[in-house]
Amino acid sequence: MKFEEIFPTPKPLLACIHLLPLPGAPLYGGSMAEIYERALEEAGVFEESGADGLIVENFRDKPFYPAKVPGETLAALTAVTREVVRKARLPVGVNALRNDAGAALAAATAAEAHFIRVNIHMGAVVSEQGIIQGVSHETLRLRAALRSGVLIFADVGVKHAAPLADRGLPAETRDLAERGMADAIIVSGELTGSETRPEDVEAVRANTSLPLLIGSGATPENIHRIFDKADGFIVGSYFKKEGKGDNFVEEQRVRGFVRRLKELRR
Repeated sequence: MKFEEIFPTPKPLLACIHLLPLPGAPLYGGSMAEIYERALEEAGVFEESGADGLIVENFRDKPFYPAKVPGETLAALTAVTREVVRKARLPVGVNALRNDAGAALAAATAAEAHFIRVNIHMGAVVSEQGIIQGVSHETLRLRAALRSGVLIFADVGVKHAAPLADRGLPAETRDLAERGMADAIIVSGELTGSETRPEDVEAVRANTSLPLLIGSGATPENIHRIFDKADGFIVGSYFKKEGKGDNFVEEQRVRGFVRRLKELRR
């Protein structure tokens, strides 16, 4: 499927379900039932409040593995994602933090989800986990081997990281689209929740015709600055109480964002 087929609503809102710590993570609370309950509750709030899609991610599994996540993480991520897919009437994606594209793809395929987010699809960055290299060559071959229709949404200039060699957003964007075979490009601010700079959005937009998603920092107060150039918005922390990613989602924050988005869509 294509992006427009998954998201028929123009400029869709993709809301992040920040899972409670999964088995094996230092902060895991010992109850998978609680993880299911919280994930499905958040999915319900997002759906009822007008979101257009969901992203399931192991946000609370800190500190993150830089690349491959262990089997227990993949198993739990797949199981919870499948429940979200079964219960929600929205497209669902997966992000296996910090950068396990293979696990995300496997989980999404098994759970019959629609897309994955890959933080470092190509190139190499210095992050809080050390040096991370993209493995687009492996991810695309795995997708072919699985005969999977899951789309790949790839970050450019990913947050919480800096490139080993700064080639500039234009060159990185073109490579992601052409050589990395991404299905959509995500541009973000420097940190979780930080505003994406309009000039970065402009630079990416000028170098690809692929769908362009804003990956951080979008709020009802600032989305007008990037609305015309963006094809969608990924929002996580803003929807949580006090705008903090570890808190639970607040319905009024989601509804306020959706209200503003609908105003701009007219």
